[in-house]
Amino acid sequence: MASKILRVILIIVLFIVFFELGLFSSYTIVTAEAPNFHGLVDMQISKIQEFFNPQKVNDVLIKDPTPVNISNKKDVALKMESLSQVDGVNVDSMNITTFDDTDNKNITINVEALGYASPNQTSGQIIISQDPSYKVMATGKATYGENGLRVDENTVAITSILKLY
Repeated sequence: MASKILRVILIIVLFIVFFELGLFSSYTIVTAEAPNFHGLVDMQISKIQEFFNPQKVNDVLIKDPTPVNISNKKDVALKMESLSQVDGVNVDSMNITTFDDTDNKNITINVEALGYASPNQTSGQIIISQDPSYKVMATGKATYGENGLRVDENTVAITSILKLY
């Protein structure tokens, strides 16, 4: 029984050692300079601590996202379009949610929208398709004002762009 436990511990330790060696060697290859061991280990520890932060785990596990309406959908769509470098973002397909308490004045919002690519060109003819090519996801900071909830376009950041097939 003790030998099985030792084997499991040895496998875990070897996995961690190989992972760290791979991380340091890939850092060296990508940056062409010696890795900062202390900085990379500190970064990993902080990310792991952040991942297992009980408050964040409870927030995500307990709460469903709350749908919200914003007053400047077109401005946000234009910002998402320019940041994601797609040819258009469908305002009607925007899904805007938040995990924050909507009673707060400032909240973080998540935006999902469909994006369109350039028209396809085949043998001299331009074919315009109504089918979306991408799903663009972004986050931003929003505040309540006179006209309702308004997103600050300068805080919009693209979190992912998914190609739709």
